[in-house]
Amino acid sequence: MLVLLFWLSLGAVGYAYLGYPLLLRGLNAILRRGAAAADELPRSASGASDAPSVSFVLVACDEADRIADRLRNLAACVYPGEREIVLVCDGCRDATAERARQADAGIPLRLVEQSERRGKAAGLNLAAAAASGEILVFADARQRFDGEAVARLVAPLRLDPAVAGVSGSLEIEPSSEGAATGIDAYWRLEKFLRREEALLDSVIGCTGAIYALRRSAYEPIPDDTLIDDVVVPMQALVRGGRILFEPAAKAYDPQTLAPERERRRKVRTLAGNYQMLFRYPGWLLPWRNRCWWQLVSHKYSRLAGPFLLAICFIASVALARDSAFFRLALAAQAACYLCGLVGLALPKVRHRWLAIPAGFLFLQWQCLRSLGHYLALSRRREQSGKWER
Repeated sequence: MLVLLFWLSLGAVGYAYLGYPLLLRGLNAILRRGAAAADELPRSASGASDAPSVSFVLVACDEADRIADRLRNLAACVYPGEREIVLVCDGCRDATAERARQADAGIPLRLVEQSERRGKAAGLNLAAAAASGEILVFADARQRFDGEAVARLVAPLRLDPAVAGVSGSLEIEPSSEGAATGIDAYWRLEKFLRREEALLDSVIGCTGAIYALRRSAYEPIPDDTLIDDVVVPMQALVRGGRILFEPAAKAYDPQTLAPERERRRKVRTLAGNYQMLFRYPGWLLPWRNRCWWQLVSHKYSRLAGPFLLAICFIASVALARDSAFFRLALAAQAACYLCGLVGLALPKVRHRWLAIPAGFLFLQWQCLRSLGHYLALSRRREQSGKWER
């Protein structure tokens, strides 16, 4: 039984981080389903006659210092169709609304002001209801769009009515800290998965800072939703639409992949996966969600990582007494964890043998913290959806 537990737990962890990406790549290489169509998508919009109207959707809280430049950046994006900006000021206590009005971005601005802060999910619902564009382009206050980002996002939607949404790519610079090398590798893996999932059928979740969705495909989400950029496109996917990934549609984040900055984001994202798992159990049923396998493999399998690694380690300890193989396995695990701890303790050291284990260990710890965060929210019945910058 211990041997079985060892191999099952090790295999499950290996599948989540290595097996699933390789299987996706292999399936796409064999089937080539969707690859040709994706390669033929126009890389920019050409002509305004058939260009759908676009509404930029932005929810902001106390962003007075950034909002004017951000609105001008959105307005400067090259796109031949009609555009507008829908800005929801979510309980702002500063001059965000006033500076937005004064920004003179050059395209119409719809401003929705809320005196009470209700969170991003509630703000998105308000913005989607107020928008008049055929396509909603979701953005955040901190990032900046590449000049052709909007045209590249909308191009697949113009070409294929079966496409409900398109995710762009968020470009984040790695920090000088050693553990950031491991986090950067994880971020590259995420982009690889999105590309391969989109070729096979649909990407599981979008990049919240840059993605487009048909307004007709938007379904309001609960105000306490923690990961709106997964739930919103998943709702469109379950109803039959495809969600694609366009890596050439880029947004740039001024922050870096420093562990301290990633900690809060990962805890919230992973807690949102727990929330989604229990709130939408029907998405696990193959007859209700054609992409159930991708959802389980991409989002849910990683939640079990810390527990599977613990089982693997405990089984190795129990079996090491009578087996040279398991003594070697135990030593290898101990060495990996030691390298990870050293990498976390010495953040300025960027050696690969320390940085990669440090990034992996960091992610496993955030998985555990996210479970505690989700359980605490559930106990208090205060899943308010409010976020911090």
